[in-house]
Amino acid sequence: MVWVVIVIAMLLVISPVMWLRPSPGQRRIMLLRNAAREAGVMVKLKPSPLHGETGTMPCYRWDYPGERPGPRFLLIRDAEASEALKPYLAGWRWRIEPLRPLPEDARAPLEALLRRLPQDALVLESSERQLTLWWWESQDAEHFRTYLEDFRRLRDALAGNPDDPERLRVFGDGARPPAE
Repeated sequence: MVWVVIVIAMLLVISPVMWLRPSPGQRRIMLLRNAAREAGVMVKLKPSPLHGETGTMPCYRWDYPGERPGPRFLLIRDAEASEALKPYLAGWRWRIEPLRPLPEDARAPLEALLRRLPQDALVLESSERQLTLWWWESQDAEHFRTYLEDFRRLRDALAGNPDDPERLRVFGDGARPPAE
């Protein structure tokens, strides 16, 4: 009878520990986010840029160099976009289109990346400071690593192409050139 009490006591001690242990899905996401951070990608949970969505969504950010800002645009997967938005590439629509056409050396890697992204990658956004992928983290760290070079190539091609070309005329001390 004593052994039954010992087994029950052990189960009572072990069961809360088992509840605290991360599930396989949580471990996969933890490894994915750690791999992204090790590669220099900033990972955040932010309010979704999708209309009608509440709550937060994972976003992965690649910073543009401070002296080489990027263009502003927002691409949304067709499944999440309104038919009123302008189509860009099969499966993607512009919510915010860049003010100036993207250079060819940026357009080609952008299109190649959009074709490769998983179906749960819903938004690709570029701002003056960063390139951001909004997605539901469906893949593991090893598969995500296959996208890293493509994102670096795209970020480097977009850097220095801001919507406002005057932004590139800032001198090293932060002063703007005199008006001409």
